[in-house]
Amino acid sequence: MDKKLLLHEEDKKQKVKEITIVKDPQKLKMILNRLSWKILAMLSEREMYPLEIAKKLGIHEQKVYYHIRKLAKAGAIVVAKEEGKKGAIAKYYRAVSPAFGIELPRGYRTIQRLSLLSMDEQIQKFFKEFIREDGTFEGKIVVGSPTPHGPFKTSARDGHYASYLTFFLGQFAKMPEEFAIKLDVDVKAEKEEKNNLILVGGPGTNLLTQEVNEYLPIRFNMQPSEQGFLFGGLVSRKTSRVYTADAVGLIAKIVNPWDDAKRVIVLAGNKAVGTKACVLALANFWKKTLKSYQGEDTFATVIQGFDLDGDGKVDSIEILE
Repeated sequence: MDKKLLLHEEDKKQKVKEITIVKDPQKLKMILNRLSWKILAMLSEREMYPLEIAKKLGIHEQKVYYHIRKLAKAGAIVVAKEEGKKGAIAKYYRAVSPAFGIELPRGYRTIQRLSLLSMDEQIQKFFKEFIREDGTFEGKIVVGSPTPHGPFKTSARDGHYASYLTFFLGQFAKMPEEFAIKLDVDVKAEKEEKNNLILVGGPGTNLLTQEVNEYLPIRFNMQPSEQGFLFGGLVSRKTSRVYTADAVGLIAKIVNPWDDAKRVIVLAGNKAVGTKACVLALANFWKKTLKSYQGEDTFATVIQGFDLDGDGKVDSIEILE
């Protein structure tokens, strides 16, 4: 008998257990006898010997032995251990599997791991371009280089937040063959802009965020100065509101300006703590964060991080716009 995995959803959680597939109708008949099935159910809970089973069921021991032999012949139970009892050897039996079933030859279909986790429709829409039909991640996660680079000669301090994001993505996407995380300087050097991109970090530390900033519905205010640029927080094109707090950031999704068949997701804060708030908003509070997302090509929301437990670290978020 073949063993496979049986997937079950309970309390919005996915649970799995092993199932043994019975292909021989004669073996199936042996298992499906009412008393045999009752004994099998008992042996799926714990190992037992025939006399113990007989006492539990209130029937003669020989009757139990008859059904035990049938179940063993069908391959549904096996001897787990042998133990001496009152001068005799007692054989303890156990079920070979916590589930049994029959399988017809047709009916398999390819599914994404996303659906296995019963993810909300919103998160499915948000990442739909980033997940292939076979469930493999399709795109690049781009972080700022930790060494001084770009026109501001800055060193990124928020790139490590991408690791938390990848834990989240790993729940519903398979790992691609190619390395998916890139430094901004490498993406520009290798001309990989024509891809689905997830940009982590603001325009001061991530060159790709800097380049797509003008396309964002809520953009970073970069004012020219003698020193290059000054950052004046986030500015909303829709409401004209300005957000300057360090713990404020932007989550946006737009059409890739270098390839309109691809998409760009931006997770970027005014400071590193704002970027962290954005990553937490998507990974831990995605239902609240994407509540208004309807699958449109252009989407943006402003996130503010809060330290609710007073340990000096952002652990909660609010949607400002």
